[in-house]
Amino acid sequence: SFTLYGLNLFDAEGVEYHQKEQKLIAKGNAVAKKKDLSIKADTLIGYYGKDNKNKISRIEAHGNVEMTTPETSAFGDKMIYDVKKDTAILNGTPAKIKSPEFNITSKGPITYYQSQQKAIADNGVEAVDSKGNHVYADLMTAWFTKDTNNQLVLDKIDIEQNVKITGKNTTVTALKGTYNALTEKIYLYDDVTITQNGNVLKGSRAETDLK
Repeated sequence: SFTLYGLNLFDAEGVEYHQKEQKLIAKGNAVAKKKDLSIKADTLIGYYGKDNKNKISRIEAHGNVEMTTPETSAFGDKMIYDVKKDTAILNGTPAKIKSPEFNITSKGPITYYQSQQKAIADNGVEAVDSKGNHVYADLMTAWFTKDTNNQLVLDKIDIEQNVKITGKNTTVTALKGTYNALTEKIYLYDDVTITQNGNVLKGSRAETDLK
């Protein structure tokens, strides 16, 4: 086990040292943990400084990557975690986030900023709730906050670029919007078009209830 900045790196099969490349490799159920953040993968590669092998500054996760926090779980093929910046970039085919409110998939990377309590999904993003509503956009930013029990929960999701929402007999498009987790409503702005049972309405603002 190696520790720096509160990060623990360990695995079930041992660690290989590569001094020339200044890295260590953990294979087989490899796990890296820092406070409430856990990263698991087939292989974890930790990069460290010349003078101290315990000074891990970056971790690469490869194969069956799973990142777990109190509010979400994320899955992909590869992740790069910057220990000092406390930032994780996840890629997959697609990359996925699961939360109590939505399952989110992204053709592009999902970047998680733990200290800022937000996650950004970029390129070909789709969010599906438990009621079968689908939300599409090129960019989604999920923000988290602490509830009355001091637990992190979803606060809102900012939705931008080519926004489309599909539900039962209804399709709504707009340039941008915001999902409010407390009210379970999406507030849409700019070039809004609502198509329902063959009828089309257009405007600059709209409100969609996902309850």
